[in-house]
Amino acid sequence: MIVLRENEIPSVQVKEPYAIVAITKHGVQLARRLQTRFAGADLYYMSKFEKGDEAARGIQMFEGSVRLLLPALFQAYQGIILFISLGAVVRMIAPLLKDKKTDPAVVVIDDKGEHAISVLSGHLGGANELTREVAAAMGARPVITTASDVQKTIPVDLFGRRFGWEYESEEKLTPVSASVVNEERVAVVQESGEKNWWTYDAPLPQNIKTYDSIDRALADQPDAALVITHRLLNEEESRILENGVLYRPKVLALGIGCNRGTSAEEIESVIKETLDELQFSIKSVKAVCTIDLKKDEQGLLDVCRGHGWEFVYYSPEQLNQVEISAPSETVYKYTGAYGVSEPAAKIYSGAKELVLNKKKSGNVTISVGIIPFD
Repeated sequence: MIVLRENEIPSVQVKEPYAIVAITKHGVQLARRLQTRFAGADLYYMSKFEKGDEAARGIQMFEGSVRLLLPALFQAYQGIILFISLGAVVRMIAPLLKDKKTDPAVVVIDDKGEHAISVLSGHLGGANELTREVAAAMGARPVITTASDVQKTIPVDLFGRRFGWEYESEEKLTPVSASVVNEERVAVVQESGEKNWWTYDAPLPQNIKTYDSIDRALADQPDAALVITHRLLNEEESRILENGVLYRPKVLALGIGCNRGTSAEEIESVIKETLDELQFSIKSVKAVCTIDLKKDEQGLLDVCRGHGWEFVYYSPEQLNQVEISAPSETVYKYTGAYGVSEPAAKIYSGAKELVLNKKKSGNVTISVGIIPFD
């Protein structure tokens, strides 16, 4: 709990580059939803709106005027997203402003989540791009007033963030961003993930070309690249990252069954071992899926909480509606379902075929599906 006092800058726990702040009942609801859709943001809201899951989700609550929280956030974050009225925000941030080259981006969202407004550091600080990404994540209308902000192109550091994409490393963010804005030849290689990442009402810039494989992109020798894939790249493919950024879309659904009392350490070990065998990145896992009998399985809960993964469970009736490779009478005897990991992964992913139908290792059974995006 953060207790806000006059003439005292509070201590905040900074884990991500952006902060989301809410002070009303509806704002908190919207802010919680945004945090699940917009990767890379810490969430703060007033303690009177406590839901009970704040510690598990890393949410920080505060008591006192939000005005006293903003100085700490200004010092700590690259961007701040506020579910607070525009007028109130303007008054509160006015004493904090220093320079448009150093002030954080500030975006304001109304209490109904209808408009996302770029307020501060729109062009240099990235608030305009942040506004577009946040608006897209919420289904809101972006409001941007910067006259010079007419170069409609890809924001490299925010690319896909509304879908939960994570970049593997920030090392090449700056040079790749320079290639994009300087209209050099840029390859966007997409092997998986959401396809609707281009949000402008204009064609993709001519200097940017899309590819469905790294080999095809390398053959064209681009100046820079943005690569979206769940795969681990081999040595030859990694050449594209000499001036490239690698993004991890959330596309992997893990179906998991386990014996009662299986430790989080064993479950985690099986997951990592399996993904290594498949040459998939653990950063692309979106959800763990299982049977409702396991909804309170502590090992599964701990693993999902530790990684921020969705935890989804289905009834035996739902699982039995799915055609699987090897129905088990033994599993049915104990659970009422002919399979757990395989049908759970199929239901969640929506994939007709899994990349791994089923593998048993110790106390854990695992299946892996890739979520298709057409």
